[in-house]
Amino acid sequence: MVVIPEYKRDKSADERLVLEGISQIPFPAGKNLLADFLHGESNNASIEKNNLFDLDGFGSMDYMDKYSIINIIEKLSDEGLIESSPSVFNKESKVLSVSQNGKNKSLWKARSEAANPAGDEITREEIISLKELDSFLSGFNDDQKRAIVSRSQKILCIAGAGSGKTMVLTKRVEFLAKLKRIKSERILAITFTRKAKEEMERRLKKSGMTAVVETFNSFCEKILLKNTAIIYGKKMKVAGKEDKIIAVLRALGEIGLELPEAIGLYFSGGEKPEKDFYELQNIFISDVFEVFEKFRISGISAEEFKKIYFGEKGEDKIEDMIHKMIVFLEKYMASAGLRTYADQVKDTINFFKIHPKKTPKFDHILVDEFQDVNEEQAQLLNVLNPENLFCVGDPRQSIFGWRGSQMKYIINFRKSYPEAQIIMLKKNYRSNRNIIEFINSSIKEMGFPGLEANFDGKKEIKILQFSSESEEFVFVKDKIAESKIPRKEIFVLARTNRELQSLSALLKKSGIKHVIKSENRNEIDAKEDEVTLSTIHSIKGLEAETVFVVGCTPLNFPPRYNEHPIIGRVKLYNYDEKAEEKRLFYVAISRAKNSLYLTYSGKRHTYFISSEMEEIAQEDK
Repeated sequence: MVVIPEYKRDKSADERLVLEGISQIPFPAGKNLLADFLHGESNNASIEKNNLFDLDGFGSMDYMDKYSIINIIEKLSDEGLIESSPSVFNKESKVLSVSQNGKNKSLWKARSEAANPAGDEITREEIISLKELDSFLSGFNDDQKRAIVSRSQKILCIAGAGSGKTMVLTKRVEFLAKLKRIKSERILAITFTRKAKEEMERRLKKSGMTAVVETFNSFCEKILLKNTAIIYGKKMKVAGKEDKIIAVLRALGEIGLELPEAIGLYFSGGEKPEKDFYELQNIFISDVFEVFEKFRISGISAEEFKKIYFGEKGEDKIEDMIHKMIVFLEKYMASAGLRTYADQVKDTINFFKIHPKKTPKFDHILVDEFQDVNEEQAQLLNVLNPENLFCVGDPRQSIFGWRGSQMKYIINFRKSYPEAQIIMLKKNYRSNRNIIEFINSSIKEMGFPGLEANFDGKKEIKILQFSSESEEFVFVKDKIAESKIPRKEIFVLARTNRELQSLSALLKKSGIKHVIKSENRNEIDAKEDEVTLSTIHSIKGLEAETVFVVGCTPLNFPPRYNEHPIIGRVKLYNYDEKAEEKRLFYVAISRAKNSLYLTYSGKRHTYFISSEMEEIAQEDK
C-alpha cells in the first residue's frame, strides 16, 4: 500500500495573513469583522459598506472556516503579536492592532520571502549582454548596468542612499529610446516632485532624448483638463494656496470661529510657542486639507468617517472642529469648482475605469521613489497596466507614512509580480567608508545588504554631548565659522522647525548667511556662500560635505510633540511611527559625504544611536 504523506499546513503563512489583514482594513476592527474579511464573507454589512472586498486580503483565508481563523487571532494575541484595546464607540468591545513584534513578523518576513533582500544573482546571459553594450554603459557598475538594460518586463531596483538611482532611471529611458527604438511618447517616467521632474527632463535633454516625464499629480491634471466636460460637466481647478485659505476661513465662519481662535485651539502642544502666526496658519490649513483629502478618498459619508476616525461629538474640541470643517468643505469645494490633489488621482482612476478606451497606452512606465507611493497612486499604475514596469526606490528611506505612503508596495513587489526581477544597487558614491559603516549599522535590522563604499576618507564622525541647547548651537555656529569648505556644502539638520529657528537667530547675529528648508519652504536652495538649515523631511535626496544633525535627544528622535496635531490624534494612516522615525534618522545621517556631527544636550542621546554606532564613531582612524 502506498502511504501518502500527511499534508502539513504552513502555519506561519496563516499567521502572517491574519497580521496583514489587520493592517489592510482602513479602520479599527474587531476579531469577528477581521475573521469575516479574511474568510471572504461578503454578506457582512461593514465589509459591504466600506468596500473591503476590493482589498487584497479579502478572502485570502477562504480555505479555512471563520472559527479556525478566530483561533489564530486569539493565539497571536496570547503571543503578543496582536494588541486589543477598547473601541472608542463601544467600550465593551475590543478593536485589534498589530504590535511591534507582529509588524516585524509580518512585514520583514514577507519581505525576505517575497522580495529576496539580497537581490537576484546575475545570469550568464546578462554578463554577455553587458559586454556587448560596454561603450553605452561606460562609467556604470555591474548592478547599475543590469538595471539599465534588463529585459525583464517587471523590475524592482532597490537603490540604497547615494547609489545613483536617478542616473540609472534616466539612462534606462535613454536605453529604451536609443537602443530599443521605443517611441518617446510610449515611455512614461513618473516621479513625486516638480523639482525631480525638471531634473529628469534636464538630464534626458542633455543625452538628446525625450520621454513623457510627469509627477503623479501633473499626469492626472493633464488628463482631467483634457476631459473636464466628460468628468465634471463644468470647469474645475485644483485648489491653490489662496483657495485653501479662503475655504478654511469660510469653514471657520460657518462654525463661528475666527482663525486666531482656531489656531489657538489647534496648537496646544509644545510646538506652538516656537512658530510665528504665518507658520501656524500654514500648518493648520495643510492639516485640515490632509484630513479632508483622506475623507474624499474614503468614499464614505462624513458621519461614517467621523465614527471611524474621530471620537464622539463633544469629546474632543479639536476633532469636533476639524470634522465640522470637512463637512462644510465638501459642499464648498464642489460649489466653488475646486478639487484637491487627492481628487486628481481618484477622479483620473474613475475616468479610466468608466472610459477604458481613453486610457493612454505606454509600452514602458518607470517610477522613481517607489517607496513613497500611496494606495491611490498604486491603483493608478494598475489601471494604466503597462506591459513593462520599472520601479526604483529604497524601503530604508520610506519616511512619508504620515502622508499616506505605504511601504508595502515596494516590499511586496514580487508578491504582486511573481516574475519580477529584483536588482540591488549597493554601491554608494556619496559617503566615505567610515560613514557608510556608521549608516549601515543604524538600520541593519531591516535585513538589507549593507551599502558598499566607493572611496576612503578621513574619519570624522562625532557624537557630542552639551550641557544646554544654547551651548550645542554655539558649537555648531563656531564649526561653521572656522570651516574652509564652501558654505553650500554644509547642512544643519533638525527633526523640527523649532530648533532651526533658534539656530537661525544665532547665525544671523554672527553674520553667517543661510537658508531654511522646511515643509512650507521646501524648494529653496542655498547659494555658494549660504549654509542650509533644514528639517530632515525636506533634505531627502540631497548631500553635503559636512552634516550636523542637532538635537539628537530622546525628545526629538522620535519627537515628543507632533507638529501636525490632528494627524497624530485621528490616526489617518496605519504605519509604524517609531520605525519610520528611525528611517528618518537614517536619511539624515546618510546625507554626509565626509564629516558627520551628531549633537545633543541633556543626559543622554536618542536610542537611535546604538552602542555599535558609538563604537564606530570612537574607533581610531
